[in-house]
Amino acid sequence: MKKIIAFILICFNLTFVSGQDMTIKNQKIVQKFIETIKTKNKEKICSLVRYPLTRENPIPEVKNKNELLKRFDEVFDTKLLTLIVKSKIKTDWSEMGWRGIMLLDGEVWLDFDGKLIGVNYQSQFEKKKKEELITIQKNSLHESLRNFVRPIYILETSKYRIRIDDMGHDKYRYASWKLQQNMSEKPEVLLLNGKVEFDGSGGNHSYFFKSGEFTYECGIVEMGEDGAPPAYLTVTKGEKEILSQNAKIKK
Repeated sequence: MKKIIAFILICFNLTFVSGQDMTIKNQKIVQKFIETIKTKNKEKICSLVRYPLTRENPIPEVKNKNELLKRFDEVFDTKLLTLIVKSKIKTDWSEMGWRGIMLLDGEVWLDFDGKLIGVNYQSQFEKKKKEELITIQKNSLHESLRNFVRPIYILETSKYRIRIDDMGHDKYRYASWKLQQNMSEKPEVLLLNGKVEFDGSGGNHSYFFKSGEFTYECGIVEMGEDGAPPAYLTVTKGEKEILSQNAKIKK
């Protein structure tokens, strides 16, 4: 599952390519997209989206066209629609290699077929909804885990449930339970001061946590070979690997 945070961090690590360098074909793709937004026809706009459309965690992704029609104003508020309509193709849009075509700092992403693949912009409605959902999550967690800035991932291996939270100031927290346990229970493992590292510009990244001689790595696979797991957990003691399990990303 692609997460909005991956898109945002990739943007900051890319070399900026001016929209003036866009091919004529891609300029036409952007122009067609802008013209569709101008119509304000929700049906047509929703038909341009490549689903699922990821929203910032913990807001649920938009699974299909019918769902986006219901949530349209939550995602595409007046401010975003105006931003797109008033954008200038040659100065506000940029080709970003194989990743697609980006508006400004990544507020909107298109692929080279003209499909909308990412909306990193967040409306006031979604900002409020995110805070409400975070509050619900905090109240459902063990009391030792209720202090965090935002949730990042919940991973499940064959044996463990792992929660990664952003604690602010580029620090992350790892908490894990056996699968049969609930997150309202005290975690069996709790690690602080984790860090994230990106593997190139493809989006793959890992969260690392230290506990004495032990290193816990939670890897997120945005781009991998066919059949690759979406995530994994690896635990090493010094140079020796003592645990390696594939993981699912829970939504």
